[in-house]
Amino acid sequence: MKIEDVVRNAFAMPLTSPSYPPGPYRFVNREYMIITYRTDPQALRRVVPEPLQLGEPLVKYEFIRMPDSTGFGDYTESGQVIPVTYQGVHGGYVHSMYLNDDAPIAGGREIWGFPKKLAEPSLTSVKDALVGTLDYGGQRVATATMGFKHRTLDAAKVLETLKQPNFMLKIMPHVDCTPRICELVRYYLEDVTVKGAWEGPGALALFPHALAPVADLPVLEVRSAVHILSDLTLGLGEVVHDYLAK
Repeated sequence: MKIEDVVRNAFAMPLTSPSYPPGPYRFVNREYMIITYRTDPQALRRVVPEPLQLGEPLVKYEFIRMPDSTGFGDYTESGQVIPVTYQGVHGGYVHSMYLNDDAPIAGGREIWGFPKKLAEPSLTSVKDALVGTLDYGGQRVATATMGFKHRTLDAAKVLETLKQPNFMLKIMPHVDCTPRICELVRYYLEDVTVKGAWEGPGALALFPHALAPVADLPVLEVRSAVHILSDLTLGLGEVVHDYLAK
C-alpha cells in the first residue's frame, strides 16, 4: 500500500476495516429514562473540569435504548450527565457512559471523546414500571425504576432540553503515554423529533465498583424521572477549549 493510499483511505482503525462507518449517525426510536438527583457538591467539583461552571448540585442518570442507529446497530447505554454552564449557556457535561456495543464505543471515543466503557446496561418495561439496570463485570452498579407513563410532558419543552449543548473531555494518548489530545468538546443533537415524553415517580440506587464508580456521585434526593421517545441525529463536535495549547 502506497503512502498516498494510506492517507486517502484513512478514516478510523483498523485501516482496512474500520470499527464504524462515517456519519451522519441517525437514531430512530431512541428511548430515554432519565433520573435527575441531588448529589454532594464537593464530589461534583472533583470531576467537572474548568472552564465549565457548576450550578445546583444535580446529576442526570440516564438509561438509553437505541434499537435503530446508523452504523452502530442495536444497543443500550447508561451513564451520568452533569448540568453545567459554559459562557453563560446551560448544557450538560457527559461524565460517564457504559454500553454493550463495540462500534459506538470506538466511534464515540475516537470522534467526540465520549467517556465510554464496555458494560451491560438494559432498559425494559416490566408490567407497570420502566426498569433500567447496569452491570459491570457481572456486578450490579445501578438500578433505576419509574412509573410507566404516569403523566404526559410538554413535548416542546422536552425538545428544548434535548437541544442544549453537551460537553465532554476528549483525551488521546501519545505513543509514549503523554497526552496527545486533551480538549473540551461540544456537540449538539440535531433534527430532533420528540415522539412522546412522560414523567412519573422514580427511584435510583447506585452501588460502589472500583471500575464503574457511578456511586462516587451519591444519590441524596431524587428530583424527577422522565421517559422520552425520540428520533435524532448525533451532530459532530467542535473543540471549545484546548488544554494543551501554549
